[in-house]
Amino acid sequence: MEGFRRVRAAIDDFGPDAVVIIGDDQYENFREDLIPPFAVLAYDDMICRPWSEAQLSSAMTGRENVWGEPADTQVPVRGHPDIARELVTGLIERDIDTAYAYRPLHHPSLSHAFLNAVLFLDYDRRGFPHPVVPLAVNCYGRAVVSRRGFMARWDDSTRPDPPSPSPRRMMAVGSALAEVIASSELRIALVASSSWSHAFMCDKTHRLRPDTPADRLLFDLMTRGRYDELSDYALAEVEDSGQQEVLNWFVLFGAMARSGLTPSWATLVESHIFNSNKAFALYPVASG
Repeated sequence: MEGFRRVRAAIDDFGPDAVVIIGDDQYENFREDLIPPFAVLAYDDMICRPWSEAQLSSAMTGRENVWGEPADTQVPVRGHPDIARELVTGLIERDIDTAYAYRPLHHPSLSHAFLNAVLFLDYDRRGFPHPVVPLAVNCYGRAVVSRRGFMARWDDSTRPDPPSPSPRRMMAVGSALAEVIASSELRIALVASSSWSHAFMCDKTHRLRPDTPADRLLFDLMTRGRYDELSDYALAEVEDSGQQEVLNWFVLFGAMARSGLTPSWATLVESHIFNSNKAFALYPVASG
């Protein structure tokens, strides 16, 4: 939990007007009727029920949680529609035609990429006072509807969906987002919410473990600020390594490249037992 506590302390010290959480949607809020490449969720304050709504997230039904919280636990999450509108306007003015929404579609509150970020950044249960603006990214691409953002049988012959945007496009969106923020008076914290390589999406490891060598490569490029090489990273490589969720980080990479920043601290927590590796990083405050 050191990584979460360290990131939370940095957010608190920064005192943002809002926290933009970049996360994916695994067939939770967006389904067959709409799969946007990018969507800014301009939600008001809401009450989330992470454990009673767990059936809406991949294989989470009936599972215990580390806090021992009951199913009826309610978690308040502040929103900031005005800041969300300002960000969407700035993105569209920079030719990033992002979708936006004022209320949820299929999920009653927040998909787990966003709510888990809040839950774990508040691991010590002090409350999370910062307004949240979710930026939903279609990371699961070919598997978002056909596999419902989760695992499939080895003999699955379901026709794949269209792909995710490329890593290069993710970085272009992040770069534009950084420009919008830099041109405003807003204090915005950017958080990329995801694990890295997932075993259940990685056929070449027989879905038994994440592709740790691929994660180490990306982590090395990130920590050294090799943004040109990151922008050349192919979507096929992402999919082959089960790194779909790392596409959230590519949005962050684009923003940091635009700001000329490299991590001031980073760590990669590797696993040979659990489903995924976890990365944490902190960047300095951009000067504008």
